[in-house]
Amino acid sequence: MAAMSPSERRLQKELMSLMREPPPGVHVDGDQAGQNLTQWIIHMEGAKGTLYEGERFQLQFKFSSKYPFDSPEVTFIGGNIPVHPHVYSNGHICLSILTDDWSPALSVQSVCLSIVSMLSSCKEKKRPPDNSFYVKTCNKNPKKTKWWYHDDSV
Repeated sequence: MAAMSPSERRLQKELMSLMREPPPGVHVDGDQAGQNLTQWIIHMEGAKGTLYEGERFQLQFKFSSKYPFDSPEVTFIGGNIPVHPHVYSNGHICLSILTDDWSPALSVQSVCLSIVSMLSSCKEKKRPPDNSFYVKTCNKNPKKTKWWYHDDSV
């Protein structure tokens, strides 16, 4: 077996800690643990008492070989993409820690917590105002989007 790169070692460690102590409503497919460290599927449930209570979502995390210095590419996938002012119908998420505000001190766990918190604080289920234009014109990789963070309160 080839030696792991620092990036793979970090991902392995994060995966193990996420499986042992997942944030509330979040779980990782355990069987992917040994398979592919560069792409994870994380299951997330809407928190109780929020607009998304009882709903289930899937997040796909893709990691480059520069992780954790480079942020993961995170998108909602599957049949149920949350209707939220910062989530596009193609699953792209407008969240500053995924691009401009990323720091190597952050982890998959902190990203999951931020997304749960973003969904939990939502007051009204609606798509971003520019959803249809964005989905037609965006890059497949949401990290290539130059996000314009216009509303920090949602």
